[in-house]
Amino acid sequence: MSRCKTFIHTIAIGLLVAPLAADAQQAAKLPRIGLLMGSSASAAAHLVDAFRQGLRELGYVEGRNIAFEVRYADGRHEVLPGLAAELVRLNVNALVVAAAPAIRAAKQATSTIPIVMAAVADPLEAEFVASLARPGGNITGVSALAEGYSAKWLELLKEAVPKASRVAVLSNPTNPSHSGYWRETQAAARVLGVTLQSLEVRDPSEFEPAFTAMTKGRAGALLVPPDSLTLAHRTRIVDLAAKSRLPAMYGLREFVDAGGLMAYGSSLAQIFRRAAVFVDKVLKGAKPGDLPVEQTSRFELVVNLKTAKALGLTIPPSVLVRADQVIQ
Repeated sequence: MSRCKTFIHTIAIGLLVAPLAADAQQAAKLPRIGLLMGSSASAAAHLVDAFRQGLRELGYVEGRNIAFEVRYADGRHEVLPGLAAELVRLNVNALVVAAAPAIRAAKQATSTIPIVMAAVADPLEAEFVASLARPGGNITGVSALAEGYSAKWLELLKEAVPKASRVAVLSNPTNPSHSGYWRETQAAARVLGVTLQSLEVRDPSEFEPAFTAMTKGRAGALLVPPDSLTLAHRTRIVDLAAKSRLPAMYGLREFVDAGGLMAYGSSLAQIFRRAAVFVDKVLKGAKPGDLPVEQTSRFELVVNLKTAKALGLTIPPSVLVRADQVIQ
């Protein structure tokens, strides 16, 4: 090959390689957001999509000016610390974390990377922040629950199923939020004259024994507070409730979408869209400790009349009139 041809060939290769190198360099410079989800990929897909949509509305386009690293614990709280540490090693620019067990793992993994909470009951009780107005440290975000929220579950359930004098409560003791749920539910039970049956589940293998215990304990209804373990396996829990002929109140509407009877709570999808606003502020230089924690003020009641009919249950008009959505 002549010297002239070699020179031209070198230039041609350079022209081809330069854009690739520039693209790689650009990708490396993109701010990366780590999402740590306590639930499974299928159970949390709509939440991740809501978060991405929130960022798109703020002008972020994946691959152009932002990138994502998503990790799922599949409802296994014990793997959360390892997943959080992995995201920290990737040096993400911010962490978006759902539910108390995952937030706790993220908090233990880093004190410098900004953490945006999504769907946590009481960040003060869990000691994630110093105060709602001035969180301090590297954590801020959205709190999903308000005071008296747990009592409302039991009140609505009792109103829908007046004959239920014993109510089973399916909770995960590894979730720090559940102690607060339990206290409020106990207080409401005393007022309503309801006896509670506490059943703990830490693993999917404990679901069926828990429902067997409900039957033996003659529970007339079931209450399932929000948790990433139960959310990841919501279809199975809804099926077990149906087989046990138990009217159930859930803390997340996703259970009703899966065939559950009733749910009362805040919209997780809306919370994740709101979390995008916090990420935007952090990427623009705001300190998490200076961003007040927001508390959701809108709660929705969803009732599935098809499930009620299958249970031979008539939901009273006093409940239906307050429902934000009635699934026929």
